[in-house]
Amino acid sequence: MDLKDVTKDLTEQTAYRIEQRFKEMLRTNPRYRNLNAGNRQLILDLIAKYKDKIRHGIAPSAYTIREDMYHLYENRLKLNLTYNDLDQIRELLASFKG
Repeated sequence: MDLKDVTKDLTEQTAYRIEQRFKEMLRTNPRYRNLNAGNRQLILDLIAKYKDKIRHGIAPSAYTIREDMYHLYENRLKLNLTYNDLDQIRELLASFKG
């Protein structure tokens, strides 16, 4: 299971189901074990933000994704994000573009 599997059919899933799939991915995929609880919550918040937009038929633009990545990169020390975490978050945001 990968991040794209978590965000697949995003409009048809409840917040609980998305969180459930995300936690399952964290358990089964060793690549994402480096994410601490704060980073996990940050990713769930990003998923919720984009889910609301996608439900209304608005696909996130490349500019929006770049803007979010910029703010995460700018605050990476406050958020305790490593470069590996940023790469994984960038992959998640890219999966929303479809």
